Amino acid sequence: MTRLDRRQLLTAGGSLLLAATTAHSAAATTKPSAPRRPRILPQSWIDAPTLPVWPGDAPGASDFKPQPLPPDSPPVFLRNVLKPDLHVFRPERANGHAVLVIPGGAYWFVSVANEGAELAERLTPMGITVFVLTYRLPGEGWKHRADVPLQDAQRAMRVIRSNASRFAIDADKVSVLGFSAGGHLAATLATSYADPAYARVDSADELSAQPLAVALIYPVITMDAKWTHEMSRKLLLGDQPSDAEIQRRSAERHVSAGTPPGFVVHAYDDEAVPVENSIRFVDAMRAAKRPVEAHFLQQGGHAFGVGIPGTSSDEWTPTFAKWLARTA
Repeated sequence: MTRLDRRQLLTAGGSLLLAATTAHSAAATTKPSAPRRPRILPQSWIDAPTLPVWPGDAPGASDFKPQPLPPDSPPVFLRNVLKPDLHVFRPERANGHAVLVIPGGAYWFVSVANEGAELAERLTPMGITVFVLTYRLPGEGWKHRADVPLQDAQRAMRVIRSNASRFAIDADKVSVLGFSAGGHLAATLATSYADPAYARVDSADELSAQPLAVALIYPVITMDAKWTHEMSRKLLLGDQPSDAEIQRRSAERHVSAGTPPGFVVHAYDDEAVPVENSIRFVDAMRAAKRPVEAHFLQQGGHAFGVGIPGTSSDEWTPTFAKWLARTA
């Protein structure tokens, strides 16, 4: 699909929300530098305290099958996750808000540096407490693969709320933010927070898993083969998913009156996850009359994390923080 075709689709779908950030030209422009992707774990990640997501084994732990890792596998791309956890990043002066951050990685790995620790470094100075989720990956032997990430995300929301007083946060002000495949998981949580994904474990499971708000950064949204990210779909649903499985995990099909307010950022020149994923989510939110703010960038590509200096992608974190303050 050409850039012009994408603009025509946006116009037809009614999703051109913000003229300043959605201006999209077919004319060639200078391509921004590729985002820097760390290859070693940041010290802030190493030093951060952790919370286990499950008090013992995660559901179906006996299914887990560790996968062989190539010798040059970067340590910032976590794999073979048996025991999911939350790395906690606390501000000097908490404002009561907490954000569950879900890094991406195509459901193949969890990218904890550029989509975890680096985001925490941006948000904590604004008073936001950040919990970065290391979640189980569906292709690592789990029988109920399509439910495994959602189990961890639902449980993580409840664990955060159960520890609200410990971390000086308001239990009613816990939002979720996800990147790429982590954006798919965040959108799934936002639209399927009430689904009984696992059996009750303890008193934390009596708490709601509904986020206050959902932020989606270059997210995978749909499992529709035309627009999805192929590897994310394959690892989540398997090689030949049924129509029912595709519909069940296409988040845009489950937006409802209970879906929390949404904040979306996506670049038109994203060659990994088509911008149509975000467009479909925004259109579903508008159809359900749910609050949504979208920033469609002319340039940025994929996996820009907290942003590429000198481009508009570098501005989304303070914009998100202001939006979150208004949403509360």
